[in-house]
Amino acid sequence: MSVVVAGSTSATAYLLDPAIKKIFIDQDKTYAFLVPILIIVAFTSKGISLYLARSLLIILGHRIQQKFLNEMTDSLLLSDLETIETKHSGKFIAHFLYDVGLIQSLVSTGILNIMKDSITLVALVSLMFYQNWKLALFSLIMMPMAVFVAKSLGKRVGKASVACAEAMGNFSTILTEILKATKIIKIYQKEKHEGEKAGIAIKDLTDKNIKMSKILIRATPVMEILTGIMIAGFIYFSGFLIARGEIGINNFFSFLAAMMLAYQPIRSLATINMTVYQGAVGAERIFGLMDKKNKIRNNENYPDLKITKSDLDFKNVNFQYGSGKIAAIKNININMEGGKITALVGHSGAGKSTILNLIPRFYDPQSGKVLIDNQNIKDVSLSSLRKNISLVSQDVILFDDTVENNIKYAKLNATKDEIIKACELAAADEFIENLPLKYNTLIGENGIRLSGGEKQRLSIARAILKNSPLVLLDEATSSLDSESEAKVQNGIFNLTQNKTTLVIAHRFSTINKADKIVL
Repeated sequence: MSVVVAGSTSATAYLLDPAIKKIFIDQDKTYAFLVPILIIVAFTSKGISLYLARSLLIILGHRIQQKFLNEMTDSLLLSDLETIETKHSGKFIAHFLYDVGLIQSLVSTGILNIMKDSITLVALVSLMFYQNWKLALFSLIMMPMAVFVAKSLGKRVGKASVACAEAMGNFSTILTEILKATKIIKIYQKEKHEGEKAGIAIKDLTDKNIKMSKILIRATPVMEILTGIMIAGFIYFSGFLIARGEIGINNFFSFLAAMMLAYQPIRSLATINMTVYQGAVGAERIFGLMDKKNKIRNNENYPDLKITKSDLDFKNVNFQYGSGKIAAIKNININMEGGKITALVGHSGAGKSTILNLIPRFYDPQSGKVLIDNQNIKDVSLSSLRKNISLVSQDVILFDDTVENNIKYAKLNATKDEIIKACELAAADEFIENLPLKYNTLIGENGIRLSGGEKQRLSIARAILKNSPLVLLDEATSSLDSESEAKVQNGIFNLTQNKTTLVIAHRFSTINKADKIVL
């Protein structure tokens, strides 16, 4: 299709020669009828080809965008917890929205223009040499300068694109925090303060975008000046050749049309060069995110975890976060008997949550072993390990979906009876039955339409439905009132029956049911 566009454009310039000579000079009626028809055919072919090419590349661009978004999502889902926690969610959003958009733009518009304009330029330059090699050589004097300008500006666009992407990430970070902290912002009356913070980020983003836009449009005046100089020189040189009788007026106008049509793809390619640099920046940032190696990977060649008694042991375990020098836990030795409840008690910062996070391998210790039924959890498949663990934490995570779908998240093929039974054991059925659509009620983002106790009971119901032999409870009742706590404790009792349970708690109501307390 690009060949058709190039051929049609060249044919339009070429047809000016017979149009002027045969129609206006020789007054040939046959050409007066034929040339206009050929020009219409040329423009029609060009229009249809451009439409088809753009349609195909727009679809291709969106398909590539879809592929990148899918692969980035999969990569994010498989990333280590450490990778996700050390980068703000707003930064990740910027990768998905800004960087992928740069690649999609490159494919949808850049590739078409590169192919179309390159072939068109070759066709028109060939026509120019066919018509008069002296004029053709003279007309191409400015081309090296145009290439230099395009390359120089392209590098600057690449740097500016990185700055824009970082500014977009900063703004996304602030916007995400505003949405999460709405209540705190309002109660402390910090709307103006947050608005000023956002304003600074928006100004920075705007300044970066303006800077990049200035670089993008910088090619326009340069190319126009070069074109003007070239046309002026061409007219002067053509007048010299016409005076010597080497070319006619018809040749002059046909060549002039070809030359001016050739400078359009040259200008376009100069701009496309910048689009390519932008797309390359987006791709580099995306692949940098996707290619990051996980420390904790699911090796399917490892054997599955085999549960017998569900004994859980820590042997000389040491762990520190990131590159920090201070150990979060040091030389920890704990034996948790299968089917029993073990409570971890200690002051804040003592490493209780760290111990809990090592069991499902959210993190791996720098030294020591975590064993389940004498199997090192590093030597079994990650999927089989996590399949056998349920988690209920103080910070309940729920999805913007129905009650039923939030519970069956633990077991997507669960029957309605299984879901109801889990809710009854979690003492959640009583409030669910009072909801407008019962189990089909939408609970909002992170269960915003539910109370703290109700959300916690849904979390427990989800864990009951999973029915894992190991249960981790991370201060599951610490933020509840006494009435809600009593109902949640009933759910926890049903959840932990005959299961190896590790409890992090401060309240006596939780600790007094433990078979073992570790200080």
